[in-house]
Amino acid sequence: MRVKSVGQWQLRASFAQRLSDMYGREVPAYTTLVDVSREVNADVLRRAGADAERLGSIGRVTAERHGAIRVGTPAEMQQVARIFGALGMHPVGFYDLREAGSSAVPVVSTAFRPIAAEELARNPFRVFTSMLTPADPRFFAPDLRRRLESFLASRELFPPELLDLADLAERDRELSGDDAERFLGLAVGAFELSGEPVDKAWYETLEKVSGVAADIGGVRSTHVNHLTPRVLDIDELYRRMTERGVRMIDAIQGPPRWGGPDLLLRQTSFRALAEPRRMRLPDGTVTSGELRVRFGEVEARGIAPTRAGRARCDALAAEVDRRLAAGPEADRAATERAVWAAGLPPTERGLIADDLAYFTYRLSDDRRDDGRTPPDTVLGLLDSGWIRAEPVVYEDFLPRSAAGIFRSNLSGDGARDDAQEAPHYDSAWLAGAVERHV
Repeated sequence: MRVKSVGQWQLRASFAQRLSDMYGREVPAYTTLVDVSREVNADVLRRAGADAERLGSIGRVTAERHGAIRVGTPAEMQQVARIFGALGMHPVGFYDLREAGSSAVPVVSTAFRPIAAEELARNPFRVFTSMLTPADPRFFAPDLRRRLESFLASRELFPPELLDLADLAERDRELSGDDAERFLGLAVGAFELSGEPVDKAWYETLEKVSGVAADIGGVRSTHVNHLTPRVLDIDELYRRMTERGVRMIDAIQGPPRWGGPDLLLRQTSFRALAEPRRMRLPDGTVTSGELRVRFGEVEARGIAPTRAGRARCDALAAEVDRRLAAGPEADRAATERAVWAAGLPPTERGLIADDLAYFTYRLSDDRRDDGRTPPDTVLGLLDSGWIRAEPVVYEDFLPRSAAGIFRSNLSGDGARDDAQEAPHYDSAWLAGAVERHV
C-alpha cells in the first residue's frame, strides 16, 4: 500500500512542533514561557475581540515560533540551507551582529522562513541562523583562527542521510510518509543538546573572545539556542513572567510601547540558565560543570514599515540614543515614548497618509453604492467606507535587537580589537555561501 506523501508545509509544521516539544524537555522554563504567552493571548483576545487579530489570526499567533541556531562555517550554513529548503524555508535578510553594538558578537546571520503569503499563513516558522566569523581579526588572532578553523572543519553537524532526504524533499516538494518520519527524526536530533563532554580549556579560550564564539566553536555539535513564541502583549508577559520568579533580561528590545500603532518587532527573554554539562579536563578526566548559553525569547510583531517608515524608525532610535547620551539620568522608557510620539502619526490612517507602513486594501462588504463615483485616492476610499485597510505583519528581525538579546544573556562583553580591519560580509556573500538567492 502506498504511504501518503507529506508536503513541505506539513513537514515544516511537524518539525516546528517536534522541535518545540524537544526544547521544552531540555529547558522546562521554555514551557512556562509558552504557557504564559497563551494566557496573555487569550486575555487580549477576550479584551480586544477582532482587533486582537489584525496582525494574524489567533490560531497563527499561537502556533507561531522562531528558533535560533548557530553554525561555524559557510559549509555548515549551506547544509542548514538545504535542511530548511526541504521545509519550504528560504534565507531572508542579512544581519551583521559584529556591527550592531559595542560588545563582541562575532557572527553574521540570516533567517530562514517561508516567503509566500499562503505559506506564512499555513505555518510561519522561522529560524534565525548565525555563522561564526573566524576570519575577523578583531576577534580572532591568527593562531586562534587557525585552531578554530581546524576544529570546525573536523566536525560533522548533519549526517549525510539527513542532507540526502532534505535534497529529495526540496526537489519533489514532498516526502513519502516513511521518508518524512525519518527526515524529521534526523532533523530534530541534529539540534538536540549533545551529551558529549566539552573540552573545558578550549571552550574557555573561546569564551574570552565571546560567549557566542564558545557556544559555536567550543563544541562538536549545534543545538537550539532558543525557541520564541509570539505574544500579543509583551509588556504584560514580561510582568507575569517576573511575577512567577523567572529572571528576565533588563528591558524589552525594539520599539517602545508608545500609544500609537505597533511597528516592527519587540523582543525580550528570560536569562540564560545554568545547565549541567560534562567537561573534559586537560588530563583527560571528565567532570561536571555548567554552561549558560540557552535562553527563552518571546516576541510581539507589529506592522511592516515601508522603506521610508523604516528610515523614520531608525532615526527615532538614533534620537533616543542621542538624548540618553546627553542626559544619562533620563528614564529610557519615557524618553522613547516621547520621541516616538513626536516622530510618528498616532493612527494607522496617519501611517497610510505618510506612506510609512504596508497595508492590504479590500473592498468593504457593507459599502453603499449610491450611484456616485467613488473617490480616486486611497484615503478617500477609506474615509468613505469603500475599502478597509489590513496591516501587513513585519516578518523579519532587527540587528540591534538581536545583538541586544545576545549580549544580555552573556556573562561578559568579551574582547574586540577595533584597530584591526574587519572583513566584509553582505547578502551577496551569503548568497554565494548558501548557493541560493537571499
